Amino acid sequence: MRIAIASGKGGTGKTTVATNLAQMAARAGRPTAYLDCDVEEPNGHIFLKPTIEEERPIEKLVPTVDPRLCTHCGACAKICRYGAVASLPNETLVFAELCHSCGGCELVCPVDAIHEAPLTIGTLRLGRSEAIRFVEGVLNVGEAMSPPAIRAVKAAAPRADLVLLDSPPGTSCPVVETVRGCDLVLLVTEPTPFGLHDLSLAVEMVRAMRLPLGVVINRADIGDRKVHEYCKGHRIPIMAEIPDDRAVAEAYSRGLTISDAVPGFAERIGGLLARIDEGVGR
Repeated sequence: MRIAIASGKGGTGKTTVATNLAQMAARAGRPTAYLDCDVEEPNGHIFLKPTIEEERPIEKLVPTVDPRLCTHCGACAKICRYGAVASLPNETLVFAELCHSCGGCELVCPVDAIHEAPLTIGTLRLGRSEAIRFVEGVLNVGEAMSPPAIRAVKAAAPRADLVLLDSPPGTSCPVVETVRGCDLVLLVTEPTPFGLHDLSLAVEMVRAMRLPLGVVINRADIGDRKVHEYCKGHRIPIMAEIPDDRAVAEAYSRGLTISDAVPGFAERIGGLLARIDEGVGR
């Protein structure tokens, strides 16, 4: 069972939800894996404090051009839809940061002058936090695209009864790559005008991918009821509501899991876990 925890905007509390779900499920005896797919700024390790057992490079394939064979015909540049290859009269240039590793340029080269070679774009870190299997991707500073690193994180997921994917914020390509193939997408939001606006964008994205979804409302006792009305009008189940509590903010600032630090929070996460099981049909 793969559950993605996502949000239309940053700062809604998706990492709080994801790490506490992982902790509660593992302590209940379920084989659980936590995947931090927010590879540009992963922070799940701050709360789960895993012991890292293995590190390995994350690589993507990029074209290299043999100048002895290249005739500068321009076929490679024509097929590339991302501007990663430029064919000049006397030179063919490759911009690795724009390459999507599709392999098209190698396939169309009439003189076999292009071959793909691995390029390191980040680091994959694997370990354990209590009984939780932990996987984290860290994208190198300056890398333009995170989906290849997210795919590496997902590919490294261990076999587990419950796999929780902590998504990047927003609705762009990194989020699409994270939630692809999941059994349920939990959208974490807050009851504010900004929260509702970005939630609606995230709902459109998830429904375009034809994935089941539910909503978790964080800081549920602030703002207004418009998020609740939106969910009711669009037939989206509200899986849990988390109150605005100073103790939660204090625990978060200390890098503590809320289930351990705040009385009553573990019961809320346990209830959310039960709702997930019901929704996915475990």
